[in-house]
Formats: sequence, structure tokens, C-alpha cells
Amino acid sequence: LQPKIQAWVARRTGGDADARLGPIRMTLLVVGTFAVGIYGGYFTAAQGILLMGLFGALLHDHIQRQNAAKNLLSLVVNVVAACAYILVAFDRIDWTVAALIAVGSLIGGYLGSHYGRRLSPVALRIAIVVVGLIGLYRLLF
Repeated sequence: LQPKIQAWVARRTGGDADARLGPIRMTLLVVGTFAVGIYGGYFTAAQGILLMGLFGALLHDHIQRQNAAKNLLSLVVNVVAACAYILVAFDRIDWTVAALIAVGSLIGGYLGSHYGRRLSPVALRIAIVVVGLIGLYRLLF
């Protein structure tokens, strides 16, 4: 739905959505990103999907740039959350699992950024939806 939402946003802003990121959309973007960051710091599951949905609805930009911003914000959230958990729950962390997740996240982030730039916007959207549906299936079943 992102292209349809972006077209609607462009019509509402006079066709120049980038130049007219007004106070309402900016507030929604900041508050939404903050809320997803809080959620992501605690739970992480689908954090990237939520950010991409938020960016797609509020920003008129290339999906590859939105994906790069999503990756950077996810990194920041996860580093802050990791530091907080180390400070308050050091003795309850399974360091083997944490190391495996860290390695997997680094590999996934590298591969995602490397190949995400090369995919067409349609293919990237399809990949995001498929990964989101797989995650939803895994959480529910």
C-alpha cells in the first residue's frame, strides 16, 4: 500500500511531500519512531517492519533510503537496549545466545544493506512483506 499512501500524501501536500514535512507529519514521525524504538528495545520482533510502515506512510522518499534509515535506527535502539540490559540484568543474560544473535544481526544487516540497495523498490517491498509474514507466522504458531 505504500505507493498509494505516498500518492495520497503527495496530493495532500501539493505534490512536494519532501519539502512539506509539516509540523503534524514531523510530530507523527518523531513520536512514532520513538514508540517503535521503545518497543524495539524491549521486544525487537518486527521493529524493522514497523519502521518501514511508518516511514512509508509519512515520508516520500526512495524505499532504499528508508531501509537504510531503518537499519541505522535499529542498530541504535539495539545498542542502547543492550547497554541497559548489561547494566541492570548482567547476571541473567545468556551470553552464548546473545553472541549468536549479535553475529546473526551483523551478518543480516550487512547482507540486507548490500543487497537491499540493488533490489528494485517492488522487489524490496515484496521481500519486506514476506519476511514480515514469516515472522508473524513464527510468532503465532
